[in-house]
Amino acid sequence: MKITIVGTGYVGLVTGTCFAEVGINVTCVDIDKIKIDNLNKGIIPIYEPGLEDMVKRNVEKGRLHFSTSLVSTLDEVEVVFSAVGTPPDEDGSADLHYVLDVAREVGKNMSKYLIMVTKSTVPVGTAKKVKKVIQEELDKRGENINFDVASNPEFLKEGDAVNDFLKPDRIVVGTESRKAEKIMSRLYKPFTMNGHPVIFMDLPSAEMTKYAANSMLATKISFMNDIANLCELVGADVNNVRKGIGSDSRIGKKFIYPGIGYGGSCFPKDVKALIMTAEENNYNLRVLNAVEEVNKTQKLVLFEKAKKYFNNNLKGKTIALWGLSFKPQTDDMRESPALVLIKEFLDAGAKIKAYDPVAMTEAKRRIGDVIEYSKDQYEALIDADCMLLCTEWPEFKFPNFNVMKRLLSHPVIFDGRNVYDKTEMKKAGFDYFCIGIDTTK
Repeated sequence: MKITIVGTGYVGLVTGTCFAEVGINVTCVDIDKIKIDNLNKGIIPIYEPGLEDMVKRNVEKGRLHFSTSLVSTLDEVEVVFSAVGTPPDEDGSADLHYVLDVAREVGKNMSKYLIMVTKSTVPVGTAKKVKKVIQEELDKRGENINFDVASNPEFLKEGDAVNDFLKPDRIVVGTESRKAEKIMSRLYKPFTMNGHPVIFMDLPSAEMTKYAANSMLATKISFMNDIANLCELVGADVNNVRKGIGSDSRIGKKFIYPGIGYGGSCFPKDVKALIMTAEENNYNLRVLNAVEEVNKTQKLVLFEKAKKYFNNNLKGKTIALWGLSFKPQTDDMRESPALVLIKEFLDAGAKIKAYDPVAMTEAKRRIGDVIEYSKDQYEALIDADCMLLCTEWPEFKFPNFNVMKRLLSHPVIFDGRNVYDKTEMKKAGFDYFCIGIDTTK
């Protein structure tokens, strides 16, 4: 079976590589020639554990190919996946012009039946637009070629995307065609043989499922952060509260860890897009509007704690910042809390010395040299007035506190991920602040 994946970003590259891993013949297409040339050399554009070795292995086996030409693949494939970007417009809605450009090129050049599948996260009604664009192009050509459209949203966690694709909780496919359903069933047979279910549904429901899933997870995060802030005020320990509610099977233990807000390529964008979809249909998603507002303010919590500690005067202070990516095991800094904190501290007249295991290059690309980049986590501490932990990378969880105390000008830690224990930190001689716990007691 042969398929084409259009777009070699995070979703497209993981999707294409994992399909190749189970024996599908895959061509990944992108208009960026430099990116394609690099991929053909085994150089991948993103950091994702396990992906680079898998790309190289499947290229060597002849199952994974990279090209700048979508047209050259259309005569051979049964399925074309659109995995191009859907960046937010100024009003928060998803920009679909890349998705529709792919549909337009397919309509202009297809010569036989195929399925056009949207893999990107797209608003409800996108499949209908894709179908209309393809049909318009066929009509212009005077061609009567049957085709189907389908929605197959991705549910990949950055940092564990390969495992998520190969061992999915569920595979959601929206389609109106029995023929398309059979082909998609055959495509996903290597996964269903291992017990991973494919859930077929109508197109709008599949599109909505992706947004609803991400928005529910974002809601859990913001809810827990709101509770954490209240815990500090009333003297409760949010870690105990988390354990207490997480043991309830109706709630579960995942996504209820308090912190400094969610970021990344999915949650912020998808929450905004779903809010916009509701507004376009004259409906107010009150819960999600609150979720977004809580997340926005939560990214400022460490800044406010530091400002209070230094008596509202951060001018001239040096801040050591551990972690730049929005979460561990990725170099993705989109909507990262670290970016918000950097801006606030710089605006307040402070200096930033930062370290991240993999996101330094991405940080330099995004913000340049407005901060100082350190060669390791300890160099960032030298003569710093405090340390902020923004990303819970494994190497940050068990540092040498004696060395830290010796390097810092003031032994102060602001822990945005509740990695450390307040009792141990006090014994070690640190002023310690975290999320959802009054550490002054």
